[in-house]
Amino acid sequence: MKRNLDLIALTVLAAAAGAALAADLPKEGSYDYTACWTAVRNTIAFSKENNAFTFEIIGANRTDPSGGMFDMESFHCVGSQAVFGKKVSSISTCESVDRDGDKRLTYFYTGSDGKYVRETVAGTGKYEGLVATGTVKAIGPFPVIKPGTYQNCNRQTGTYKMK
Repeated sequence: MKRNLDLIALTVLAAAAGAALAADLPKEGSYDYTACWTAVRNTIAFSKENNAFTFEIIGANRTDPSGGMFDMESFHCVGSQAVFGKKVSSISTCESVDRDGDKRLTYFYTGSDGKYVRETVAGTGKYEGLVATGTVKAIGPFPVIKPGTYQNCNRQTGTYKMK
């Protein structure tokens, strides 16, 4: 019984600490985090120069130091990428959820300069009315562990303004 009460107390303290971290976030500023994931893909391997695939991603975010904007979120994304000659285009939409259950819906696309761009589309709870933009830089790719999947991380940086 005491062990269960200790576990409940630790859970409540952890939840309170997470809420306190969220409450202490500035209303505007910059973000810098690493997102890592694994993905399943469905490929059209037309040729080496022309191919395309759809993907579904599951992953998590970490900031350094911990406690920064978007730290400890889990996310789920769907999207597609096409390669035609040397031109690469990619789009994806991701839903993120934080420890408090607040969510963000984010859209990623390839910009005219070839870099990935991110834009917040909608949010719930503390993320309602959030405006965030930034860029994404791939860290990998990592070795494929299972055919039809891929793993990677990226560093996302930018600015945000909360309601």
